[in-house]
Amino acid sequence: MTESQTRRSDAVLERLTSLHPKLIDLSLGRTERLLDALGNPHRDLPPVIHVAGTNGKGSTIAFMRAIAEAAGLRVHVYTSPHLVRFHERIVLAGTVIDEDALLAVLEECEAANGGTPITFFEITTAAAFLAFSRTPADLLLLETGLGGRFDSTNVIEAPAVTAITPVSIDHVQFLGETIADIAFEKAGILKPGVLGVIGPQETAALEVIERRAEEIDAPLAIAGLDWTAEPHPDGGMVFRDEEGEVVLPAPALPGPHQVINAGTAIAAMHAWRPGAFDAQTLAAGLQAATWPGRMQRLARGALADRLPAGWELWLDGGHNPGAGRALADAVAGWTDDGPVVLVCAMQENKDAAGFLAPLAGVADRLLAIPLPGDTTGHPPDGIAAAARAAGLAAETAPSLAAALDTAATGDRGRVLICGSLYLAGAVLAENG
Repeated sequence: MTESQTRRSDAVLERLTSLHPKLIDLSLGRTERLLDALGNPHRDLPPVIHVAGTNGKGSTIAFMRAIAEAAGLRVHVYTSPHLVRFHERIVLAGTVIDEDALLAVLEECEAANGGTPITFFEITTAAAFLAFSRTPADLLLLETGLGGRFDSTNVIEAPAVTAITPVSIDHVQFLGETIADIAFEKAGILKPGVLGVIGPQETAALEVIERRAEEIDAPLAIAGLDWTAEPHPDGGMVFRDEEGEVVLPAPALPGPHQVINAGTAIAAMHAWRPGAFDAQTLAAGLQAATWPGRMQRLARGALADRLPAGWELWLDGGHNPGAGRALADAVAGWTDDGPVVLVCAMQENKDAAGFLAPLAGVADRLLAIPLPGDTTGHPPDGIAAAARAAGLAAETAPSLAAALDTAATGDRGRVLICGSLYLAGAVLAENG
């Protein structure tokens, strides 16, 4: 890809951000209008597994993709946000969309929209559907952007399967302030007669999801009732559902929470094609899955090289209380390998105290930094204060580089950069 080509797609994306005064304005009407003008490409897609939830959506999709590809299937994938390049959001039959194809669908959507108000996510989702409709595939894995009920992806009228990963407090300004409120929005992707695979939920969330399913006659496969996924005593994991029990290797993505995400993925794949994925295929998929920016070790690169020998650099984009708990569970296994130092930046609208509270018991120190880029972040002083209130020693640093230069004290340990997907993207770009 040439620099001039990159600038062409970037220029279109920049224009699309100006078509609506709000970055987020949850509605289906504008998306449906544009899709109609484009010939309704969303009605000419391969089978869709539609995924909502607060935490684990991307990892669950990564496992489903890897399982399907291990079975020799061609898979489209739609996720957001991207970490480094917008192109990451659209995977066509296993390959990230190339510059020419992206530019073509963006310009086609821009022309069809004719300058009418529409949000960036809405018009780029329409562009993704256009691309997906023109490339043959066996399956489309479709992630909601925000919520579910009024998310642009919810124009899919008859998905093959829906899935809801664990619901946590996040995006309260758009989805509501309680778990029940947020679960109601996520449950909006359930469809009559379509099986919904439900990951582990707090009681308040599960009650809302079950009530909505009953109202529209959507069957459910619920974690802990219809399927289970748990660590195996001898290592790896064990999955059980109506197809039986299968013992599998540990998922490639690290952290205890990934057993649940892997289980949700397997349950969804079984719901889509019962009996089609044998133990060998499932194992190959779990071991092949990748998902950048989620408990990812950066073993080499410009930032990794700033740490002295004996120190590891890790990266995770989690940014809400549920993600903080999952991250703490993962970090808890590091106790015999020296101190754990967090380098943290967060968006201004995120619950810093809720995210950091679970981590206070497993980390030794925190360095709060400004959030890179144009997104408004929490002041580092505020993040450090929230960490200290939770019982974690904390200070500030003027930049990511400065934090890394002061984080490592002693012969060995780990630095974990966390708190924001925007930060994760900046880290991956800078590390090279």
